Amino acid sequence: MVHGTLEVLLVGAKGLENTDFLCNMDPYALLKCRSQEQRSSIASGKGSNPEWNESFVFTVSDQATELVIKLMDSDSGTSDDFVGEATIPLEAVYTEGSIPPTVYNVVKGEHYCGEIKVGLTFTPEKIN
Repeated sequence: MVHGTLEVLLVGAKGLENTDFLCNMDPYALLKCRSQEQRSSIASGKGSNPEWNESFVFTVSDQATELVIKLMDSDSGTSDDFVGEATIPLEAVYTEGSIPPTVYNVVKGEHYCGEIKVGLTFTPEKIN
């Protein structure tokens, strides 16, 4: 079993469905790898094409087969709206070591609702 760190570069998203009817939405991302969850900053007023350029680090083993990124719209006063999600398989990053920023589909149910750009780097833990 391989252990190490997975660094996720959350670049941005494009063409997201706007869940706010009156103004641009304020999207943020929830990144989940097995039981670990992290949250990006809120791209205030960025609407359908947010950019984050933020990095997140997860401690993983190769039993973690996917990274799920949920895109949410931050709403003050009401609960945040679910925009869509992308599921990114991790098998390739374990073999390659790194995957440059790549575009993945964002879906809500079965419907395509935009794309997200994410880069991945896996650093195996050195065992002495």
